Amino acid sequence: MKNKFLMGTAAAISAIALAACGAAPETDTTTPPAAGGTETTAAGTTEPTETETADTEAPEASGDFKACIVSDEGGFDDRSFNQLSYEGVERAVDELGIQMAEVQSDTPTDYAPNLASLVDEQCNLIVSVGFALAADTSTTAEANPDVEFVLVDHDGDADFDGEKDAENIKPLVYDTAQAAFMAGYLAAGYSEAGMVGTFGGQPFPTVTIFMDGFKQGVEYYNETKGTDVQVIGYQGGEQGSFTGGFEANNDAKSVAEGIIDQGVDVILPVGGPIYQSAIDAIKDSGRDIALIGVDADFYESDPSTQEYVLTSILKAMDVSVYDAIVAAAGGDTNTDTYVGTLENGGVGLAPLHNFEDRVDPELWQEVQDLQQQIISGELEVTSYLAG
Repeated sequence: MKNKFLMGTAAAISAIALAACGAAPETDTTTPPAAGGTETTAAGTTEPTETETADTEAPEASGDFKACIVSDEGGFDDRSFNQLSYEGVERAVDELGIQMAEVQSDTPTDYAPNLASLVDEQCNLIVSVGFALAADTSTTAEANPDVEFVLVDHDGDADFDGEKDAENIKPLVYDTAQAAFMAGYLAAGYSEAGMVGTFGGQPFPTVTIFMDGFKQGVEYYNETKGTDVQVIGYQGGEQGSFTGGFEANNDAKSVAEGIIDQGVDVILPVGGPIYQSAIDAIKDSGRDIALIGVDADFYESDPSTQEYVLTSILKAMDVSVYDAIVAAAGGDTNTDTYVGTLENGGVGLAPLHNFEDRVDPELWQEVQDLQQQIISGELEVTSYLAG
């Protein structure tokens, strides 16, 4: 019998019929470090499954091909979302010998002019990092049909009419609810306080999908174990604690403090650099509180977090961005939506690292078992991508 956990999703989401356009490469693929960053590996599950993998041998590409990238306001050194995407571009450039251009956004008002500047630089392909750039990417793509666009973390339907806005946009999206479910189950089993927390930057679907999966995982743990672990900071849909942006600032720290003050001993911040404010709040609390990272393996991407990070919910943006550039540079014009899942390695859960000795091995094995149950459909994790 299937276990189904129905959660509210963000309002104003268009109906999406998505199909993965290929599996990610094997999870031990190493990417070169971004400028100012640290070497990371492609996101993978803690117990990789035998799935079809993409051919990692890059096709021949013209040295005249130019791959470009624009960040959201988090910047390329956010140790998370933007940095992973940047690393994917860097890897493709290094391996294919193609050209590259980059531009960093400081505020949302930079998005449109930054995209226009890359068009003016005669980029063949432009990677737009993040859902916040969706509307400006769609407008730019419609005005420049000869330029290919890779839109990270958005389905390309910025006007919510149920169709992709431009055929020259390749969306890359990730069903992170699947991996977040595993993280929620782990958090519930690890918690001694019986309370775990989560908060986000803004209630975008690509933020709340983590929180939805996390909440479902906690609920499944309670159903399985007969416990009553509470989720503080998120009620479902758009109802929860949000900082109003994606910056590590006093607002983010204040939200984290409000959740910590309620007694949680595990916290999941969703929104790029806001995890830094959560760690500041943990330090000020003087309590032993574990943090769960998102997008990248924080233990690897930001060593300053190693004392605090229980695990991280991974999105292999570096791999999918790399794959999209390799395909385009080789003449592949397929712009079908890519959906990262546990099955194809597009999402996963990081190792326990420093917390390995602090987590009951039986609990960790149960978390591993959840992966195959989700892949097989025995456990159904709901999200705006999966229904």
